[in-house]
Amino acid sequence: MTTTQHIDAYWRAANYLSVGQIYLLDNPLLTEPLRPEHVKPRLLGHWGTTPGLNFCFAHLNRIIA
Repeated sequence: MTTTQHIDAYWRAANYLSVGQIYLLDNPLLTEPLRPEHVKPRLLGHWGTTPGLNFCFAHLNRIIA
């Protein structure tokens, strides 16, 4: 894998984990089909800034390393 592919994989994984923390109560790895009871009835937080922050962290990690 190239450095660009590593950064992209890190960014996609971080976004996936963020979505799971915001929206899901259970089954974060989707080991079974997603059902309504897996989704939180009331969301805490929002998706708005998360991809941008994950993008910054991915590239800052590259610079630091």
